[in-house]
Amino acid sequence: MFTGIVTDIGEVTEVSPRAADLRRLTIACHYDRASIAMGASIACSGVCLTVVGAGDAGGRAWFAVDAAPETLRVTTVGGWTTGTPVNLERSLRIGDELGGHIVTGHVDGLAEVVAREDLTETARFTIRAPAHLSRFIAAKGSVALDGVSLTVNEVAGDDFTVLIIPHTLTATTFGRLARGDRLNLEVDLMARYAARLIEARQ
Repeated sequence: MFTGIVTDIGEVTEVSPRAADLRRLTIACHYDRASIAMGASIACSGVCLTVVGAGDAGGRAWFAVDAAPETLRVTTVGGWTTGTPVNLERSLRIGDELGGHIVTGHVDGLAEVVAREDLTETARFTIRAPAHLSRFIAAKGSVALDGVSLTVNEVAGDDFTVLIIPHTLTATTFGRLARGDRLNLEVDLMARYAARLIEARQ
Protein backbone atom coordinates (compact mmCIF):
# COMPACT_ATOMS: atom_id res chain seq x y z
CA MET A 1 0.00 0.00 0.00
CA PHE A 2 1.25 3.48 -0.91
CA THR A 3 0.15 7.12 -0.73
CA GLY A 4 1.26 8.52 -4.08
CA ILE A 5 3.92 10.75 -2.50
CA VAL A 6 7.14 10.17 -4.44
CA THR A 7 10.28 10.11 -2.29
CA ASP A 8 12.97 9.64 -4.93
CA ILE A 9 13.59 9.59 -8.66
CA GLY A 10 15.47 6.42 -9.54
CA GLU A 11 17.13 5.47 -12.80
CA VAL A 12 17.05 2.17 -14.65
CA THR A 13 20.66 1.00 -15.00
CA GLU A 14 20.16 -2.48 -16.43
CA VAL A 15 17.45 -4.50 -18.14
CA SER A 16 17.94 -8.23 -18.68
CA PRO A 17 15.65 -11.09 -19.71
CA ARG A 18 15.00 -13.91 -17.26
CA ALA A 19 13.49 -17.36 -17.47
CA ALA A 20 9.72 -17.81 -17.84
CA ASP A 21 9.29 -14.50 -19.69
CA LEU A 22 10.41 -12.42 -16.72
CA ARG A 23 12.45 -9.28 -17.16
CA ARG A 24 14.84 -8.13 -14.44
CA LEU A 25 15.38 -4.42 -13.96
CA THR A 26 18.08 -2.82 -11.85
CA ILE A 27 17.21 0.64 -10.53
CA ALA A 28 19.68 3.05 -8.91
CA CYS A 29 18.26 5.17 -6.11
CA HIS A 30 19.17 7.50 -3.21
CA TYR A 31 17.72 5.28 -0.49
CA ASP A 32 19.96 3.93 2.25
CA ARG A 33 21.11 0.50 1.07
CA ALA A 34 20.66 -0.90 4.58
CA SER A 35 16.96 0.03 4.50
CA ILE A 36 16.20 -1.93 1.32
CA ALA A 37 15.08 -5.40 2.39
CA MET A 38 14.72 -8.44 0.19
CA GLY A 39 11.04 -8.97 -0.56
CA ALA A 40 10.14 -5.35 0.15
CA SER A 41 7.56 -3.63 -2.06
CA ILE A 42 8.57 -0.44 -3.88
CA ALA A 43 6.26 1.49 -6.18
CA CYS A 44 8.17 2.16 -9.39
CA SER A 45 6.32 4.82 -11.38
CA GLY A 46 3.14 3.52 -9.79
CA VAL A 47 3.84 -0.19 -10.30
CA CYS A 48 4.23 -2.24 -7.12
CA LEU A 49 7.35 -4.39 -7.59
CA THR A 50 9.17 -6.75 -5.23
CA VAL A 51 12.84 -6.33 -4.39
CA VAL A 52 14.81 -9.44 -5.42
CA GLY A 53 18.30 -8.00 -4.98
CA ALA A 54 20.08 -4.90 -3.70
CA GLY A 55 23.55 -3.45 -3.37
CA ASP A 56 25.80 -0.42 -3.78
CA ALA A 57 27.61 0.78 -6.87
CA GLY A 58 29.60 3.96 -7.23
CA GLY A 59 28.42 5.26 -3.89
CA ARG A 60 24.75 4.88 -4.83
CA ALA A 61 22.33 2.17 -3.77
CA TRP A 62 20.48 -0.01 -6.25
CA PHE A 63 17.76 -2.63 -6.12
CA ALA A 64 16.57 -5.23 -8.61
CA VAL A 65 13.00 -6.26 -9.43
CA ASP A 66 11.43 -8.83 -11.74
CA ALA A 67 8.59 -7.80 -14.05
CA ALA A 68 6.14 -10.50 -15.14
CA PRO A 69 4.55 -10.66 -18.62
CA GLU A 70 1.30 -9.04 -17.39
CA THR A 71 3.22 -6.10 -15.93
CA LEU A 72 5.20 -5.70 -19.14
CA ARG A 73 1.98 -5.73 -21.15
CA VAL A 74 -0.29 -3.37 -19.21
CA THR A 75 2.19 -0.80 -17.83
CA THR A 76 5.04 1.34 -19.12
CA VAL A 77 7.58 -1.08 -17.61
CA GLY A 78 7.73 -2.95 -20.91
CA GLY A 79 9.26 0.11 -22.54
CA TRP A 80 11.83 0.93 -19.86
CA THR A 81 15.46 0.98 -20.98
CA THR A 82 18.77 1.98 -19.46
CA GLY A 83 18.48 5.61 -18.35
CA THR A 84 14.69 5.65 -17.88
CA PRO A 85 13.80 7.82 -14.84
CA VAL A 86 11.43 6.19 -12.37
CA ASN A 87 9.29 7.70 -9.59
CA LEU A 88 9.92 5.74 -6.39
CA GLU A 89 7.90 5.33 -3.20
CA ARG A 90 8.48 2.95 -0.31
CA SER A 91 5.49 1.04 1.04
CA LEU A 92 3.33 2.67 3.70
CA ARG A 93 3.99 1.81 7.34
CA ILE A 94 1.46 1.96 10.16
CA GLY A 95 1.70 5.45 11.67
CA ASP A 96 3.07 7.12 8.52
CA GLU A 97 1.46 10.34 7.35
CA LEU A 98 -1.11 9.77 4.61
CA GLY A 99 -0.22 12.78 2.52
CA GLY A 100 -1.81 11.71 -0.76
CA HIS A 101 -4.49 9.02 -1.10
CA ILE A 102 -4.57 5.24 -0.83
CA VAL A 103 -2.68 3.78 -3.80
CA THR A 104 -2.29 0.03 -4.29
CA GLY A 105 0.38 -0.02 -6.97
CA HIS A 106 -1.90 -2.11 -9.21
CA VAL A 107 -2.03 -0.18 -12.48
CA ASP A 108 -5.42 -0.11 -14.22
CA GLY A 109 -4.21 0.99 -17.63
CA LEU A 110 -2.15 3.43 -19.65
CA ALA A 111 -3.08 7.09 -19.98
CA GLU A 112 -1.57 9.54 -22.48
CA VAL A 113 -0.46 13.16 -22.23
CA VAL A 114 -2.44 15.01 -24.92
CA ALA A 115 -1.37 18.54 -23.96
CA ARG A 116 1.03 20.37 -21.66
CA GLU A 117 0.65 24.06 -20.83
CA ASP A 118 3.54 25.62 -18.94
CA LEU A 119 2.33 28.51 -16.81
CA THR A 120 4.38 30.97 -14.74
CA GLU A 121 5.49 28.35 -12.19
CA THR A 122 3.06 25.49 -12.60
CA ALA A 123 2.13 23.25 -15.52
CA ARG A 124 -1.30 22.06 -16.62
CA PHE A 125 -1.50 18.63 -18.20
CA THR A 126 -4.42 17.26 -20.18
CA ILE A 127 -4.49 13.49 -19.84
CA ARG A 128 -6.51 10.99 -21.86
CA ALA A 129 -7.69 7.91 -19.99
CA PRO A 130 -8.76 4.64 -21.61
CA ALA A 131 -12.51 4.79 -22.24
CA HIS A 132 -13.30 1.95 -19.83
CA LEU A 133 -11.55 3.81 -16.98
CA SER A 134 -12.71 7.38 -17.56
CA ARG A 135 -15.98 6.76 -15.67
CA PHE A 136 -13.96 6.38 -12.47
CA ILE A 137 -12.39 9.84 -12.83
CA ALA A 138 -14.25 12.85 -11.42
CA ALA A 139 -13.46 16.53 -10.91
CA LYS A 140 -11.89 17.12 -7.45
CA GLY A 141 -11.32 13.38 -7.14
CA SER A 142 -7.97 11.64 -6.81
CA VAL A 143 -5.94 9.78 -9.40
CA ALA A 144 -2.44 8.26 -9.45
CA LEU A 145 -0.32 8.92 -12.53
CA ASP A 146 3.09 7.22 -12.65
CA GLY A 147 2.71 6.78 -8.91
CA VAL A 148 1.99 10.45 -8.18
CA SER A 149 -1.17 11.27 -6.20
CA LEU A 150 -2.96 14.10 -7.98
CA THR A 151 -6.26 15.97 -7.77
CA VAL A 152 -8.34 16.06 -10.93
CA ASN A 153 -9.27 19.60 -11.99
CA GLU A 154 -11.66 19.18 -14.91
CA VAL A 155 -13.13 16.26 -16.84
CA ALA A 156 -14.39 16.24 -20.44
CA GLY A 157 -15.20 12.85 -21.87
CA ASP A 158 -12.11 10.66 -21.60
CA ASP A 159 -9.86 13.68 -20.98
CA PHE A 160 -9.06 15.26 -17.65
CA THR A 161 -6.65 17.93 -16.43
CA VAL A 162 -4.24 18.10 -13.51
CA LEU A 163 -2.26 21.12 -12.32
CA ILE A 164 1.32 20.34 -11.28
CA ILE A 165 2.99 22.59 -8.68
CA PRO A 166 6.71 23.51 -8.82
CA HIS A 167 7.71 20.98 -6.15
CA THR A 168 6.08 18.10 -8.00
CA LEU A 169 7.67 19.19 -11.29
CA THR A 170 11.13 18.85 -9.74
CA ALA A 171 10.57 15.98 -7.27
CA THR A 172 8.96 13.63 -9.82
CA THR A 173 9.31 12.82 -13.50
CA PHE A 174 6.45 15.18 -14.40
CA GLY A 175 8.91 17.94 -15.24
CA ARG A 176 10.18 15.82 -18.13
CA LEU A 177 6.81 14.83 -19.59
CA ALA A 178 5.70 15.92 -23.04
CA ARG A 179 2.74 15.39 -25.34
CA GLY A 180 2.45 11.77 -26.42
CA ASP A 181 4.09 10.30 -23.32
CA ARG A 182 2.25 7.44 -21.66
CA LEU A 183 1.59 7.17 -17.95
CA ASN A 184 0.65 4.37 -15.58
CA LEU A 185 -2.88 5.13 -14.42
CA GLU A 186 -4.46 3.88 -11.20
CA VAL A 187 -7.97 5.13 -10.55
CA ASP A 188 -9.14 5.92 -7.03
CA LEU A 189 -9.95 2.80 -5.04
CA MET A 190 -13.10 4.31 -3.52
CA ALA A 191 -14.41 5.38 -6.92
CA ARG A 192 -13.96 1.85 -8.23
CA TYR A 193 -15.88 0.26 -5.36
CA ALA A 194 -18.59 2.91 -5.42
CA ALA A 195 -19.20 2.20 -9.11
CA ARG A 196 -19.29 -1.54 -8.43
CA LEU A 197 -21.91 -1.09 -5.70
CA ILE A 198 -24.06 1.03 -7.99
CA GLU A 199 -23.83 -1.58 -10.75
CA ALA A 200 -24.77 -4.35 -8.32
CA ARG A 201 -27.97 -2.51 -7.36
CA GLN A 202 -29.11 -1.94 -10.91
